[in-house]
Amino acid sequence: MSGELVLVTGGSGFVATHCIAQLIDAGYRVRTTVRTPAREVDVLALLKTAGCEPAEALEFFTADLTADIGWPEAVAGVDYVLHVASPFPTGLPKNEDELIIPARDGALRVLRAAKRAGVKRVVLTSSFAAIGYGPAPEGKVFTEADWTDPNYPGISAYVKSKTLAELAAWEFVKGEGEGLELAVVNPVGVLGPVLGSDRSTSIQLVSRLLDGSVPGTPKLTFNIVDVRDVADLHIRAMNSPEAAGERFLGVTGDPVSMSQISRLLRERLGDQAKKAPTRELPNWLVKLVSIFDTSLKQIVPELGHVRPASNEKARSVLGWQPRSGDEAILATAQSLIALGLVGAAGKK
Repeated sequence: MSGELVLVTGGSGFVATHCIAQLIDAGYRVRTTVRTPAREVDVLALLKTAGCEPAEALEFFTADLTADIGWPEAVAGVDYVLHVASPFPTGLPKNEDELIIPARDGALRVLRAAKRAGVKRVVLTSSFAAIGYGPAPEGKVFTEADWTDPNYPGISAYVKSKTLAELAAWEFVKGEGEGLELAVVNPVGVLGPVLGSDRSTSIQLVSRLLDGSVPGTPKLTFNIVDVRDVADLHIRAMNSPEAAGERFLGVTGDPVSMSQISRLLRERLGDQAKKAPTRELPNWLVKLVSIFDTSLKQIVPELGHVRPASNEKARSVLGWQPRSGDEAILATAQSLIALGLVGAAGKK
């Protein structure tokens, strides 16, 4: 690589850290934003776990999605921006605007700063949440042509935030972003090697199976993708001329159920996964428990739903070749165990 400069927002995040590591490994110079300078040491520790020693290849800037300060400096002289930072809660917010406003306004703040700085292309991390929620005919396979209706009854605050943020980004580029290219990556549930103790909702599902904190598996089926492949997809979307103005679903293959994941953990990890549950919970019981366990409230609307998604576009346009779902699941579990975040006996 020519040493081009890439800004990755939200450097302490799960996807962002893997993006930084892959970019540095590929020869790019990288900047990343953190909300406070104290987070810099956290990012360096995460990168070390990933086997990346950035040295002079990485620099930090302090900037927050809720304020303009810091963003002009962060994007100055940058060739590309990977806008990965966005709130992803483990529980339901009291007010949906707690998620929607920073996600939407933060995306616009980064795009405006990038436009003014003459950045070539911004790759926005959106989500399958902006594609596959709301009414769908039986057997439908979702693609990048589909959009979630943010006004559909029952749509969660997180789903709404990702949808409105991506819509606002496309509208900005269409109306005010002349000369700025935009590509969007829409990953599904992200699993893969955990680098630190901050865990996304997807990772926590695997963690709870390992430590036996749930008596059984909910009837929950969802799409997964390995974080290493999500990072690779971002870089491909950044580099490929064909990616400008396009969305790309990041999904490994067929959806998997929680019971399938639990069974895989027991079969492949032996005693390390001996607390993984063997029975499936009825929906009524999950709904009852969710009254007291707020982390379960997010999954209640998804019980019994299956939303297949296609990765054909990412494969054909960008040459993307994701790992198997089993590999992503096992890498998640093995990294949690190796970091002591969940022990063989189920101790956190």
